[in-house]
Amino acid sequence: MDILDYAFMQRALIAAALVGVTAPAIGTYLVQRRQALMGDGLGHVAMTGVALGFVLQSSPVWMATLVAVLGAVGMELIRARGRTSGDVALAMLFYGGLAGGVMIINLGGGQTASLLGSMFGSITTVAAEDVTAMAILAAFVLAVAIGLRRQLFAVCQDEEFARVTGLPVRALNLLIAVTAAVTVTVAMRIVGLLLVSAMLVIPVAAAQRLTRSFATTLGLAMAISVTVSLTGTAATYYINVPSGATIVLLAIGVFMVLTALSAPLARRRARAAQTAEEVCTRDDVKV
Repeated sequence: MDILDYAFMQRALIAAALVGVTAPAIGTYLVQRRQALMGDGLGHVAMTGVALGFVLQSSPVWMATLVAVLGAVGMELIRARGRTSGDVALAMLFYGGLAGGVMIINLGGGQTASLLGSMFGSITTVAAEDVTAMAILAAFVLAVAIGLRRQLFAVCQDEEFARVTGLPVRALNLLIAVTAAVTVTVAMRIVGLLLVSAMLVIPVAAAQRLTRSFATTLGLAMAISVTVSLTGTAATYYINVPSGATIVLLAIGVFMVLTALSAPLARRRARAAQTAEEVCTRDDVKV
């Protein structure tokens, strides 16, 4: 039985590839600025949008995108103010979004089971219009993450330096937050809103085990993410397991393998650096 004989699997694999490319594209910046759990919070907020989509009989993807973007802007404004109460405000935003989603769909006469596909991922929920929406949103994410990589990297490395050089730091910070929100909605059908943060972070962390430069890390993270997304989606078809959980567990497995491989590589690099330093020292003594 060929996996590509079924239209729903064709859509699921296309969606998985889009998730694999987009998640680490913006996740690399989030890891760089130590906001690894931002995707988790946005996933909670997007739940309200999904519920509104079901109740209003509109596209859950587009409605979730709208709500997640508004939530991302709110999160960034709270973060920028830097007040002690910011963490409390963010917590209320996160869990209010999740509770709001459940409440809205119940008041609308639906069942909370309708949210499960979006919460944990389900390949059978990927419709043709979802693939179209995901492709448009993924194009936006890649255009921002790759087209503005120098500016975004500068802001993530050192906001003060970026501000001195004339970069619009506040606008770029908002753009990172909005792009992260869009990425969350791209991934929700395959990975699920409650697990999407893992795909923003784990492939990037795995790539960092072997790489040093930003560009190399981004490329390897994308390769890892696409591989585990497609493999996990195919496994869902063949052995009837949850797509989101399978993809995340595969990503963790890759991280563990690369961590084990990176230890001897790091030792070799250290020995090479020590040898080079000793050679330079001897040359200086001779001079």
